[in-house]
Amino acid sequence: MFMPALNPEIFEWARKTAGLSLDEAAHAIDLKEARGVSARERLAAFETGKDEPSRPLLLRMAKAYRRSLLVFYLERPPRIGDRGKDFRILPGGEPPLYNPVLDALIRDITARQSVIRELLKEAEAEPLPFVGSATMDIAVPALAERIARQIGFDLGEFRHKDSVDDAFGYLRFRVEDAGIFVLLLGNLGSHHTNISVDTFRGFAMADAIAPIAIINDNDARSAWSFTALHEVVHLWLGDTGVSGWATELATERYCSDVAAEILLPYGELDELARIGRLSFGKVVEAVSKFAGKRKISRAMVAYRVFRNGLIGRKTWGELKERFRQDWLVRKEREALKQSNREGGPSYYVVRRHRIGRALLDLAQRSLGEGQLTYTKAGQILGVRARNVEPLLAVEFPRRGSK
Repeated sequence: MFMPALNPEIFEWARKTAGLSLDEAAHAIDLKEARGVSARERLAAFETGKDEPSRPLLLRMAKAYRRSLLVFYLERPPRIGDRGKDFRILPGGEPPLYNPVLDALIRDITARQSVIRELLKEAEAEPLPFVGSATMDIAVPALAERIARQIGFDLGEFRHKDSVDDAFGYLRFRVEDAGIFVLLLGNLGSHHTNISVDTFRGFAMADAIAPIAIINDNDARSAWSFTALHEVVHLWLGDTGVSGWATELATERYCSDVAAEILLPYGELDELARIGRLSFGKVVEAVSKFAGKRKISRAMVAYRVFRNGLIGRKTWGELKERFRQDWLVRKEREALKQSNREGGPSYYVVRRHRIGRALLDLAQRSLGEGQLTYTKAGQILGVRARNVEPLLAVEFPRRGSK
């Protein structure tokens, strides 16, 4: 079979977009010194066209750089994966530093969505009328009420759940029942590729047949419900893109305001009307108690209080930093506790929770009807083909489904 010549320009592009220096890349692909030429110099020779890698080495490069083998045969380096709108960029500001893991994650989800869309089309699924049905001209309370009604969300039932996990499970069930796939993804399948919430908190992929809302599960669990609704609002606006909740951006501010209105209507803030007169320590205490009762994050309450003019920007910034530091400490403690604990949830239970019932049900149904191979099922579920069957066989907790 004829294959076009390798393009040395792409070797350098693939390495740099993977975030690797020459030395780091040489180590990652297990390139050794040969005939007195260092591994670093050998790799540089590939990138300048002075030498060409062997097939086994090329395969190792594809794996280390997280690229398809075919990429190295392209005429020119491809563009960065299409992220849609990047809601992290301030007007007139510089784009955030390129993150190769985030870009790989977006490429992966884009490929999954394509397969999901085709499966749903084959099943004659009707387009979802709410995707792209709203504009920011709609008043925040009006859109919040419209979304809650469409997904069948009951705030009382959400708050009646025993924990923030159960509350999120209920919200996720309502959102997925409306036709939106909700995925918990903060890496490429390994903690070694974890993406910080400073890089992204959520991602919306607007599509009338297969809309997807992605939540970075490296964030605090108490923040997942707010993130999910924030991305749902983007879908109502017809937006595809990365969210970082930059409040200076009108779109991000609007999505956050609508999501917050669903989880915490403005009228309830009367309870915190005098919060601006309290000491910082008392403010932290009041916000924490208020958030705990409502199964939402303290940061979301602080944002809501700030947007309502009950505290100033300085106090809001200090609260955000305080809650962030508290979360980081708690996260370290939980990681230490987990490392000292035997057992815990199995790989398949954790994976099912991240994938969500809607996508699991679609994969199982499509396999049963012969519309999907195990290889394609593995692609949309984010696992190897051999793991599909045991993944689908594991009992899935029915949180929030009643």
